[in-house]
Amino acid sequence: MMQRIDSFTIEQKVNVTTGVGWMNGLCVGNIPSVGEFPGLCLQDSPLGVRFTDYVTSFPAGITTASTFNRALIRARGVAIGQENKAKGVNIALGPMMNMGRIAQGGRNWEGFGADPYLSGESAYETILGMQSAGVQATAKHYINNEQEWKRTQESSNVDDRTEHEIYAQPFMRAVMAGVSSVMCSYNLINDTYACNNNKTMNDILKREFGFQGFIQSDWSATMSTLSAVTGLDMTMPGDITFDSGTSYFGGNLTAFVTNNTISMERLDDMATRIIAAWYYLHQDEGYPNATIDSWNINDPINQEVNAQSNHYEIVREIAAGGTVLLKNEGVLPLDKPKSIVLVGSDAAPPTSGPNEYADQGGDPTGILAMGWGSGTDYFTYLISPYEAIQARARLDQTSVSWDFDNWDLATAASSVIDKEVAIVFVNSDSGEGYITVDGNAGDRQNLTAWHEGDQLILAVAAQNNNTIVVTNSVGPLILEPWVEHPNVTAIVWASLGGNEAGNAIMDILYGNWNPSGRLPYTIAKNTSDYPAQPDFGGDAVDILSIDYTEGLFIDYRWFDAQNITPRYEFGFGLSYTTFEYSNLAITPVVSADYPETDLINNWENGGATPIAQGSTTALW
Repeated sequence: MMQRIDSFTIEQKVNVTTGVGWMNGLCVGNIPSVGEFPGLCLQDSPLGVRFTDYVTSFPAGITTASTFNRALIRARGVAIGQENKAKGVNIALGPMMNMGRIAQGGRNWEGFGADPYLSGESAYETILGMQSAGVQATAKHYINNEQEWKRTQESSNVDDRTEHEIYAQPFMRAVMAGVSSVMCSYNLINDTYACNNNKTMNDILKREFGFQGFIQSDWSATMSTLSAVTGLDMTMPGDITFDSGTSYFGGNLTAFVTNNTISMERLDDMATRIIAAWYYLHQDEGYPNATIDSWNINDPINQEVNAQSNHYEIVREIAAGGTVLLKNEGVLPLDKPKSIVLVGSDAAPPTSGPNEYADQGGDPTGILAMGWGSGTDYFTYLISPYEAIQARARLDQTSVSWDFDNWDLATAASSVIDKEVAIVFVNSDSGEGYITVDGNAGDRQNLTAWHEGDQLILAVAAQNNNTIVVTNSVGPLILEPWVEHPNVTAIVWASLGGNEAGNAIMDILYGNWNPSGRLPYTIAKNTSDYPAQPDFGGDAVDILSIDYTEGLFIDYRWFDAQNITPRYEFGFGLSYTTFEYSNLAITPVVSADYPETDLINNWENGGATPIAQGSTTALW
């Protein structure tokens, strides 16, 4: 492989590091061919293959993490990898591992929750799964990209210990999984942009963690040609700003190498890291060409390959396994009730189909099964709770009625009178900051249910003493207005279930699946109980400084340290089975299994800390 790099001209090496520009290729990111090297297709998203048809919409990362099940997380990774490869994607832009520092964070739903261990293990299993199928995974967004508001103009100011123990830990596990790529984020860390940050890219990721893959920029997050010196290996999509026709790499990088501002050794390292990952995943061995047109969904190329296989099965299993039973007064599972009424738009199919908004960026008119932004894909189909429960009701000979209007509370209340079971469906949405929905510019403005959901629940509970609440939410909600209402007999936290969301909810309600999901974050009694809130300050041009004053104490750590009682703690989840624990014992570990590494000596000599599995000479 080094012989191939050595044979490249400076311009060819630079081309390996520089995207061809926004919308100048079939994929969202494209590296051109160089000699016999065919180039690379980079494509969103963490839950599927974006901008093409006949692919699966998998449960979101937050739902998958809620399973607390390594086998399911790995299986999802394998399936996502298989579909990316089938569509000819070389580098899949996932998983996403931001930590959910603020409960309102717009993209929290793409990640794996508010605990570094859960997030790290979920990333580890996902990456192993994806790369076992032959596609390169991308760990993102590195690092401290914890809110959407002013994400390109905010500095996350965080101390070193907190950075390592909370925010960098999942990325260390990604390195241990052998991840091919890491994506640096839009924000600044301690007043230096992430994609120009020597401390986070060179010192922590490459030297401490021993990362041997390549670092790519988030789209137009490259800040300088000299970012190559501070650790950036690939600029995406290539141009400085979309359609600008200029690049910090490209001709500028060639000039900097030619005049020795940047060494040839460093350029060789950049190109080697990128092509090494291509070899590492055997993409030189008959890998399929891209069958995607990201800019025209009606292009027949999008229909050439049906990548779905039988992945609906794992989607349904994860969506059910990631559903958390928060409350049950003995009313679940349902047992052939005589009558059911479904209330709320979230029970229904979307009025104009599952892809009624580009990138899902609009007010949901039916079941919420993913958030919005670049972390989405096209639904090939979407099963709503209404459809799934109707099918079950036919078998049980149950009478089913419905009212999908959230705003007419009087009609909703009257519709549930004398029904054996009333099920109210509510949701809460968020996404990426380039889309604003109902005043939410990515991050949520509040932690209440959308579409007057709280009032809808109260109206129904006032008229029916067996009211079950089902939520499809991107993250925590404040449940206090109704959680202790005597007529609210069960709460099913269904998260974001992908294609099979409705079937999975039906499986839980009827006991086809014994609830086993666990909360991947804390549900507080009050918004103010959380350790940090989104900072919506700053004018159009200034850098917003966000100090991580809570340090290590995010989510449940804060509640424990401050002795704050949550409504439902991290890891909470009921089932239809009772358990009893006895004779528990803890055996202390008094010595490590592995010898201590001389980290200081390695560091002073410019070496990397050896980390098992990811840091392997086999990559080279």
